[in-house]
Parts: sequence; structure tokens; C-alpha cells
Amino acid sequence: MERADVIILGGGLVGLTLAVALDRHGLSSIVVDPADPEKQLAPAYDGRATAVASASYRMLEAIGVAERLEGEGCPIRAIRVSDGLEPGGLLFEPPLDDDPLGMMFENRRLRGALRGCAMAAENVTLLMPGRAAEVVRDGTGVRVALEDSRVVTAPLLIGAEGRNSPTRQAAQIPLARWSYDHVAIVATVTHELSHENVAYEIFYPAGPFAILPMLPGEDGLFRSAIVWSVHKDDAPAIIDLPERAIAEEIEKRMGGFLGQVGTAGPRWSYPLGFHHAATITAERLALAGDAAHGIHPIAGQGLNLGFRDAAALAQVLVEGARLGMDLGDAQLLTRYERWRSLDTFMVASATDGLTRLYGIPGRTASAIRRFGMGAVQRIGPLKDRLMAEARGETGDLPLLLRGLTI
Repeated sequence: MERADVIILGGGLVGLTLAVALDRHGLSSIVVDPADPEKQLAPAYDGRATAVASASYRMLEAIGVAERLEGEGCPIRAIRVSDGLEPGGLLFEPPLDDDPLGMMFENRRLRGALRGCAMAAENVTLLMPGRAAEVVRDGTGVRVALEDSRVVTAPLLIGAEGRNSPTRQAAQIPLARWSYDHVAIVATVTHELSHENVAYEIFYPAGPFAILPMLPGEDGLFRSAIVWSVHKDDAPAIIDLPERAIAEEIEKRMGGFLGQVGTAGPRWSYPLGFHHAATITAERLALAGDAAHGIHPIAGQGLNLGFRDAAALAQVLVEGARLGMDLGDAQLLTRYERWRSLDTFMVASATDGLTRLYGIPGRTASAIRRFGMGAVQRIGPLKDRLMAEARGETGDLPLLLRGLTI
């Protein structure tokens, strides 16, 4: 029987970040995940990339992950928001001597860096692939029996298995959930002209269209990641378009400002939905990442919310351990719940509201939206606040998100 300070079910980006953060502060974890890491780290580019907000990247620096990502990320120096291809809109652009708003990474690079750190960590045990067959949480602790008959124990269980979390379901935690009438098509494209490290969020009545800057490919061509929301009824036909045809459709939605477009890697699609757990804690249990909340990708905040969960939970547990507390103590879990509940609810509500607002068709609605964006562009403090939100720098920030150790 193996014992650790915490058991983490889910070895994705959030689960591994938490494990590495705890290791850096002397706490041990056992990470259980059914996925085969070798397949996840295959060298072929799978087309998926993620924007890591500047606060999240500071945490990766603080826990030693960023050094493994050196030269792998594309800085986002500005974000331009527009209502279709109409003039005006919003431009978020910090001073040149300031940190970028975020960094774009291929998901496989993030996974590789986190797994490398976890494998090198003294206090992290990776049971991957591994699957929990039975989980018992009671007043004495947590016991997890794996399908291969191994048993692991800890004072606390962390559910980080994603939006369909079996741990959350087993705990019978209620969930607010709904689906949007849209599907996100995700792909990487090459383009003729430089993106100049600018990210674009273009709102069409059919759904938002995001262009996210990436580093050039091995062929030296300029690249961007595309997140294209389309109505679910139209998605199958778009996904099945030939390479040249889908590149032309993407180029049209870009308005041609990046020149001729080509495809680079596979395309992916997934249904869009919203979910928010009524509580993110239970007896000797804490939820993190998509197990706790899932939002529309309209503002690119999904993974960053998970990183904020990891930073807050790590701080609560490390400070609790220093006081000699049982890491499954209800007081610690209540602190984590209070710390994260307002932030996740506000971000989730804001992204849902934006999705609905920009989905209203018609010239009048478009004119009102453009008037609103023009007002924000002129009101400095409001614009600065929104830029801080994009960076993940608002609210009561955990120490790791400030680039500090706990």
C-alpha cells in the first residue's frame, strides 16, 4: 500500500501542474490517469494549442516548468476584438516593456514539459496508465483501489479528470449544465503575412472566430491557431470540406488581412457547453479544472481557470501542512471553496453573456456592440481592468500566480 499527501485523479495539464507545484513545496502526490502518456506525447503535431495567460505563465516559471518550455511559446503582444469585419472595435496592447498578455503553446509541448517535471520530481508518483476501480472517502482518509489491485491512500483526493469527472459524479455534486447550439472547429493554419504577435477575436452572428498567433512551423511559414465556432447543423459539412476549401473559408473570415491561408495539421471539432459545479469540495475531496467548471472558449480562459484552481489549492494545502493540519480538514477545503467560487462564477457568467450578446443578429445589435466597444476603448480604467482580466491578474491572486513561491 502506497501513501502520499494527496491522490490526484487526472494527469492532464491541471492535475500535473498541481502535482509539480506541491512537490516544489515538499508535499507528495500520487497521480492516476488511464491515458497512455506515450500516445499523448507523440511527436506529430495534433493541431491543438492553448493560450496561457501571463499570470498562469508566472506560475509555470515559479514551479520550474517554464524552463522546459524555453523557445516553444509565441508571445501574445496584443488582442484585437471586432464585431465582424466592421471598423472600430477594441485593441488591448500593453507597453512594449511590459509582459505579454499571454503565450501560445502547442498542447503537446505543455504536456511534455509538465510530464518531464513530474517524472523528475522526488515527491510525485505517476500511475499512468492506471485506473481507479474503487474510491473510499471517510473520516480516516482516502483509499483508492486500482484495477491492477494496487491500493493507494492519502488524507485528500483531488478530482481533475475533466468535464465528465467520475469523481464529481460519485460524490453526487449537482451541476448546472447546458449546451450551446455551436461546435468549435480547431485547427492550425499557415498564412502569407506575419500576425505580428496579435490575437484576434472576431464576432460573427454565426459564432466567434479567434485567430491566435503561433511560432513559425519547421517549414518557416507563419502560423496561427484557429478556434472557429459554427452552428452545430453546419459543422459536419464544414469539417468534411477538402483542405483547400476549408482554407479558403478561413481566409474569407479573416478578411484576407493575413494573406493566403493554408492548413497545417489535423482539424478537430468539439461541442460547446457550459457547466459549473454547485460546490467544488466534499468530504476529503477537492475538484479542480474542468471537473469543477467548463466554459465557452470565447475568451480563452478555460485552462487558465484550471491553473488558478491549482495555484489556490496548492497554497491552501502547503500553508495547512506548515500548521500541521490534516490536509483533508474541512477548514482547508472551505478556504479553497471560498477562494475559487466567486472567480470561477464571474468568469463563467461573463463568457456566457458575451456568447449570447454577440450572437444577436441584425444591424442594430451590431451598431450597439460597436458603440459599446468604442466606449471601452476610450475609457482607460475600464479597458485596463479588462486587460488585467485577460492576463488573469484580478482578484485575490495566489502567490504562485504572482511568480512567488508559497
